[in-house]
Amino acid sequence: MAVPQRRISKTRKRLRRTHFKLEAAGLVACTHCGELIKSHQVCPHCGYYNGKQILKDGKYVG
Repeated sequence: MAVPQRRISKTRKRLRRTHFKLEAAGLVACTHCGELIKSHQVCPHCGYYNGKQILKDGKYVG
């Protein structure tokens, strides 16, 4: 089993971890109401997708 020869300093460890962070996954502004939503999803606030009303009062509008 591999064992490090020397202790890794705090600075070296933290420099390595600078890229290890969380990112917001694909949030865009709704074209109808301006709320932040996931891309390619119906807006849960106004029910619009791609300029068309898909949901009204939580129910599908055909």
